[in-house]
Amino acid sequence: MKRLHRPDLFCWSVFDESRNLDFHSLLWVRAGGNVVIDPLPLSPHDRKHLDEVGGVGLVLVTNSDHTRNAEWMARTFDARLAGPRAERDDFPLRCDLWLDDGDTPVPGLRVLALDGSKTPGELAFVLDGTTLVTGDLIRAHEGGRLTTLPAPKLRDAAAAARSVRRLAALPGIEAVLVGDGWPIFRGGGDALRELAEGLG
Repeated sequence: MKRLHRPDLFCWSVFDESRNLDFHSLLWVRAGGNVVIDPLPLSPHDRKHLDEVGGVGLVLVTNSDHTRNAEWMARTFDARLAGPRAERDDFPLRCDLWLDDGDTPVPGLRVLALDGSKTPGELAFVLDGTTLVTGDLIRAHEGGRLTTLPAPKLRDAAAAARSVRRLAALPGIEAVLVGDGWPIFRGGGDALRELAEGLG
């Protein structure tokens, strides 16, 4: 796995040819049980790494279009599986936890529920107040610049814009780790504000 901007954060990725960008999964290595977000299938190399750091205690899924390999990972590692509460009635996986805005599934990780994306209540996560992890709504198709899902894919463009502005107003964000595209490791708050301003 690729080491990120902190020694306890790693990711693994798959290149999507139709969109010309990488899809990412995040691993947070922590003493109370490792956390993964939107896990993709693992290569043998990445599976070995995951085993070496102690497996997985909690699998988080940001939205129903990012279930990916979550069920397999939860079952393989006997981990808890968590999804967005707003999708509870129709979510394709059985979850142990349903997360909503303001929840803290583990210490240091705060849940934000977003409105207006292609699925209701899409989750984002703030890690230790400085790292924002996003699923589908906020992405990055080019290095150093954030964007959103195309308007035709949004359930409610005005609500999505309000969600982006809410994230842009978060204090202390340095890194933005997107599920789709290029991560931003420094100046993430500035990139969020630039995105919000561009939405009008």
